[in-house]
Amino acid sequence: MRPSRREFVKWVTASGIALSLSRLGAAEPAGYPARAVLPGRQNWNPAADGRGRIDGVAKVTGAKLYASDFRAADLPGWPATTSHAILVRASDATRVYLGMDLARLSGALKPSVVVTAEELAKIGARVPEFYAGDLFCPVGKTPLYMGQPVALLIFEQFDAFDRARLALRDGTFVKSGEETGPVSVPNYAAFRFTRVAGPTPESPDVYSPIQAGWVTPGRLQDTTLPVWSSFAKETLAPYGKAARYGEQIRAELDAKNPAMLVLDRTFETQSVDPMFLEPECGLGWYDNRGGNLELVLGVQSPYEATESIAYLLGQARPPFKPAHINTQFTYIGGGFGGRDHTPFVLYVALAAMFFPGRPVRLAHDRYQQFQGGIKRHPFKMRSRIGIDRATAKIQAFAADHVLDGGGLANFSSSVAVVGATAAIGIYDVPKVDVTTVAVHSRGVTAGSMRGYGTIQTMTALEVLIDEAAAALPLDPIEFRRRNALKQNGRTMTGNPYIVSVRTPEILDKLETHPIWRQRAAEKARLAHSGVLVGTGVACVTKDYGTGADCSLGRVEIAADGKISIHCDHVEMGNGIGTALANRVAIHLGAAADEVSVARIDTYDALGLVTSGDPYTMDQKTQDAAARNPRWVPAISSATSASIGAHVGTHAAAEAARVIFRYGLWPAALELWRIPPSDPRAKDFAKARWKDGQLILPGLAPLALPALAATAHARNLVTGAITHSFSRWAWSRARFQFGAEQHRAEIDALAVRRGSGKFTALNRASVWFPPTDNNRIGTAYASMCGTLVRVEIERTTGALRIAKAYSVLECGQPLVPEVVLGQSQGGFAMGVGYALLESLPPHEGGPGNGQWNLGQYLVARGSDLPLRDLEIEMLPPLTPDEPPKGMAEVVMVPVVPALLNAIFDATGHRFNSLPVTQAMLKGALA
Repeated sequence: MRPSRREFVKWVTASGIALSLSRLGAAEPAGYPARAVLPGRQNWNPAADGRGRIDGVAKVTGAKLYASDFRAADLPGWPATTSHAILVRASDATRVYLGMDLARLSGALKPSVVVTAEELAKIGARVPEFYAGDLFCPVGKTPLYMGQPVALLIFEQFDAFDRARLALRDGTFVKSGEETGPVSVPNYAAFRFTRVAGPTPESPDVYSPIQAGWVTPGRLQDTTLPVWSSFAKETLAPYGKAARYGEQIRAELDAKNPAMLVLDRTFETQSVDPMFLEPECGLGWYDNRGGNLELVLGVQSPYEATESIAYLLGQARPPFKPAHINTQFTYIGGGFGGRDHTPFVLYVALAAMFFPGRPVRLAHDRYQQFQGGIKRHPFKMRSRIGIDRATAKIQAFAADHVLDGGGLANFSSSVAVVGATAAIGIYDVPKVDVTTVAVHSRGVTAGSMRGYGTIQTMTALEVLIDEAAAALPLDPIEFRRRNALKQNGRTMTGNPYIVSVRTPEILDKLETHPIWRQRAAEKARLAHSGVLVGTGVACVTKDYGTGADCSLGRVEIAADGKISIHCDHVEMGNGIGTALANRVAIHLGAAADEVSVARIDTYDALGLVTSGDPYTMDQKTQDAAARNPRWVPAISSATSASIGAHVGTHAAAEAARVIFRYGLWPAALELWRIPPSDPRAKDFAKARWKDGQLILPGLAPLALPALAATAHARNLVTGAITHSFSRWAWSRARFQFGAEQHRAEIDALAVRRGSGKFTALNRASVWFPPTDNNRIGTAYASMCGTLVRVEIERTTGALRIAKAYSVLECGQPLVPEVVLGQSQGGFAMGVGYALLESLPPHEGGPGNGQWNLGQYLVARGSDLPLRDLEIEMLPPLTPDEPPKGMAEVVMVPVVPALLNAIFDATGHRFNSLPVTQAMLKGALA
């Protein structure tokens, strides 16, 4: 395979292996643009008016976009024949693994290669730290978890693979011996978040995590759960202080004060599958003659995937250490977090390395995806809330969370933190104490998934809030209004949001909506029909961003005005390509002609380098590293739908701004014959685009092609590449353009003048967000409220969602139709989580390899109010308000709103999910 430099750029060297990453596209059939670039203005372009998807035609006409679409014959330079691999997993994690019954695969079904823990040990493979644990369970050990891989079987012929796959499905192929019980592993994380506010909202906090840092407890003994007491042995001073304040808060809640309403409740949520449409899939070919490992993958974290594979093979013995890894990334058929830092990619690479010279495809079917794919964490929560009866103001809140992380740590620590810091939702609570611990279990690994801890803790909270309102008694929306956090109020970690807080508007919308105003009339209307009617409300916030988000963007404009965009974020159903096109159009006046996503290979002009861990480095280390004008805290980060608009489009927007300011604007001044000395030469901020023309009052409109042609002819800026880093605030830097300094929320910049090459500009100064920002739990957030009306048949427990309404705010909606689609999809996922979906945690659960959609229920059209679901977006507060992440927040309030509606209909509060028809029938019996 001999790619051009545009297709094949050396990115980094890891463990002595050269790495390159690119966007797959060269294999698409004739008629679809090369490199899977999305068509823009030259074809039907729904992005032009902001009402559709720039990739819509390609998807609905069956263009090859996804990892599962490709075989070796599709890829130029690859051998024509594809071999196939099966990942064999243990279904029992309480007995010693004794090996496999290979005799069952005799004759034509015999695999060409069998890879086990023994083979990995022989070649010297290493497990990346994030995936710590045995990649294959060795013979003689008890599997760490149900579904742990024990072997990789590779078949040269498809027929043998297909027949073997069916023969192995019953799970008896893997042999088990002595019963040992599950493997014991220390918990993955334990934190305590305690805040005591000052006497007034303006006063500094008495104590908060932003002041003191995050703390974790010591232990009295070797117990599964931490000992949270401030007197525990090995307790360090920072933890002891938090614990003492926390115990004072809990003592106040236990004090039996008649002036305070105190509720003490438990709540449990279940394990569920992300249920993306395309199970995990990958293709690999190790060309052992040249030492090149070629991979085709569909993941949310391209940069991390390639680095992990390089680490896996970085010290392998010849010939198992490739000289070069070239990874090509595809679109993915849904992710919802389940393809973020997935170990699946490691097995794709191993399949290729152990069958050199022949391309190998590793693809889960739905049984295998249930058995091995990442799940949502089940939570067990105890929450206590104290409310002043006279004012109906929340005085204190305490909670204890236990998360089941399953077999590998994955993102359990992060999910625990996000769930804990979301535990008080939209509310202003002066005294808060939340403990959280993520534990190992023999269940399937849990990790990143839509809602990311908040859907668990805010469901418990919003049900509790509704119960408190009923007990006071007070209207549920009025109770929320009295306690809602104001714009400059502090979150439970002690910092304010740095974006708009629009909860009051959302609550007003909910209160005046007909679903809410007509709730009593609807209940009375069906009172004698055997149908119970209930209306529920919930209002939540969801953070977006991780504290180490990166954005890479490249934008170019040709002499004829055609625009191209490259971005490192991944299309996973989130419409990132369309969002890019529309955000760049704000600055350049037209939708792009080409939009290419999941691109990590077109930014080499920046010459970026990185070092250290952006989450844990100290300020001194960051300051020293930042003296290198090419250093950034991180180069590229994983994609999630919740940050697509906010992070994924940021760098491209800043690149477009540079092109406008130093390319199109000087060209406009020349065409208008305005000299640099004229005061109007500085009016670039007043210029506006309309119908592809640049408008400035009192001057003739200028068409984009004329501006582009002039910029090229005068050797002005016609292309820009930018990088930015966010740790709850964007990095900022200054770059010299002649006598002028350009200030922007970027930390690296390269520009192209005319038709020349890109040249990096040294930053004149740089500001990276301080490392203490890692103490912030939430800085960016979106709000959403939901109303639902349910009708429940008294005799059968059958529930129908009669009407629903969600109102959200997302800053500047780049593609309103995509926002609407995300909201509708989020509503459906919320219904499934609340009423239908559930996976048993251990035995009988998906780890046994027998689960499929025959027993796992997801929301269907018949479960949804297809014609009676209303979504409303609040308009941005200002024309230039940045976009917010909203793809997760639209799911979260659906769940508690349904539970509150069920209570309103039945008088019964459920404290676990899902609430099934059988449970409803039992409660009504």
